[in-house]
Amino acid sequence: MPESNRDRESPMDEESIDMDAPTVTLTDEAGLTLTCYIEHSLEVEEQEYVLLLPVDSPVEIFAWQEDGEEDEAVLVEDDEELDLVFTTAKAVLEEQNLTLKRTAVVLTVEGDLPEFVEDEEEWAGVESDSQDEQEELQLLASFYHEDQEYAIYAPLDPFFILARMDEEGQPHLLSPEELKKIEPMLPMIEDQLFDELD
Repeated sequence: MPESNRDRESPMDEESIDMDAPTVTLTDEAGLTLTCYIEHSLEVEEQEYVLLLPVDSPVEIFAWQEDGEEDEAVLVEDDEELDLVFTTAKAVLEEQNLTLKRTAVVLTVEGDLPEFVEDEEEWAGVESDSQDEQEELQLLASFYHEDQEYAIYAPLDPFFILARMDEEGQPHLLSPEELKKIEPMLPMIEDQLFDELD
């Protein structure tokens, strides 16, 4: 379910993020942009790679679907469905002084997220299809569109994006081939990053 070039395994205290860190703007194939902090960089075979953290808070929209006796939250990844519900989701979040944005890689919100309270009603453990783990999320809002219930969640763990830097200092999303080449380095990158934050 998550993008293959994301890493969310280690939680990070928001206060530990250096807000003075340099920022870059990531652009995807559709022309959407995402402004990110550069959290870490490394060189592999004379190519610079960076670990990016979005400046605004990433959010995900889930659709609630019946699955036997229990309801299941399914991540909305289809662009057409996102287009249909985006206006309603944006209006619902504006009630909390949050501005929903269509950004590259992931939806984001501008504004201060409500303080997280550990309550079963306020978080969900969503199982990833690609990894045998659960992603913890904070519920921001729920809404309906054409009798379908949706929920907007913010990941509790940091949302990292791995990118390649070009000669002009601009970041690019990795191709599947590039990701495969650098994937063995990901544990080392994470270890170095959190050593620096300790």
